[in-house]
Amino acid sequence: MKKYDYLIVGAGLFGCVFAREAAKAGKRVLVIDKRPHIAGNIYTEETEGINVHKYGAHIFHTSDREVWDYVNGFAEFNNYINCPVARYKNELYNMPFNMNTFSRMWNITTPAEAKAIIERQRAEASVKEPKNLEEQALSLVGRDIYEKLVKGYTEKQWGRRATELPAFIIKRLPVRFIYDNNYFNDRYQGIPIGGYTAMCAHMLEGIEVRTGTDYFGDKAGLDALADKVLFTGMIDEYFGYRLGELEYRSLRFETEVLDTDNFQGNAVVNYTEYEVPYTRIIEHKHFEFGTQPKTVVTREYPAVWHKGDEPYYPVNDEKNNALYAAYKSLADEEKNVLFGGRLGMYKYFDMDDTVSAAFALLEKEGIRKPRRA
Repeated sequence: MKKYDYLIVGAGLFGCVFAREAAKAGKRVLVIDKRPHIAGNIYTEETEGINVHKYGAHIFHTSDREVWDYVNGFAEFNNYINCPVARYKNELYNMPFNMNTFSRMWNITTPAEAKAIIERQRAEASVKEPKNLEEQALSLVGRDIYEKLVKGYTEKQWGRRATELPAFIIKRLPVRFIYDNNYFNDRYQGIPIGGYTAMCAHMLEGIEVRTGTDYFGDKAGLDALADKVLFTGMIDEYFGYRLGELEYRSLRFETEVLDTDNFQGNAVVNYTEYEVPYTRIIEHKHFEFGTQPKTVVTREYPAVWHKGDEPYYPVNDEKNNALYAAYKSLADEEKNVLFGGRLGMYKYFDMDDTVSAAFALLEKEGIRKPRRA
């Protein structure tokens, strides 16, 4: 008999949820991660008394009451509301696009005025069948919003000009004709008090965890420990890239401690000019309403992904989705190996999606009862 029922490769949110529920069901579980810490990309680390989001800002939001209740079982969440600000040159605009945005942009006050300007600019663009992202955006929101708040930011994110990007990347651009700066429409949102690392640590209480452990450094030896493997890393890496490399976008972070109690007055400020190399500055203390005498800020730079870099976003275009489908066929034939998470399923997940996907796999394994309708 093998020592463990499940070897879970990756101590991110997906792995933590699966490990917790499997252990609760009496399964013997070992969790490993190549990083020196748990919590994956939602890892937070305390600096100057501030919980710093080391791999980019993460705000938990969901309309799924079951998921919300679940994560609240491992942490107390505060009432943070995500209200990012966009900076274009020296102009500041509220996000998402709402009446505060339009009032600042056009010096107008009513929804009727805003609608009339957007409709006029859409008509001027005269785009019937968008052939690229630029044409798609112009057909949705007109030239002013596109050029100031969409164009540069999107080009930085994808590393390509908007005229070279496919139209399907932007299916819609939410426009609100009310004075509401709440970025998310979800019923529930917040930040775990004390940070995400503490939340994940509670999920993994009583479970054996080995950090700093590279699965591929001793794959055969680790596989031999368990009846089944849950792999949450890159699916193409698991198969040795035998069908080719899937594409990802990466990120680079520059973090510094500043000798001021308040640098920018908001947790997230997006920089929408193409000429500014970073996409946003995160001031971490504002996620938890901090009053510390110093502050910690992070500049986030989009980056081209190369093999060996940290992958953050799958590039879900037609070519890559077809390649993933081929890898998925290989995965389906793999005995006693499960694939999960953003990298294992080659799909962008918000955190609530990650929890839901873990629930679905647990149900498939017969570990967790089917969810409430």
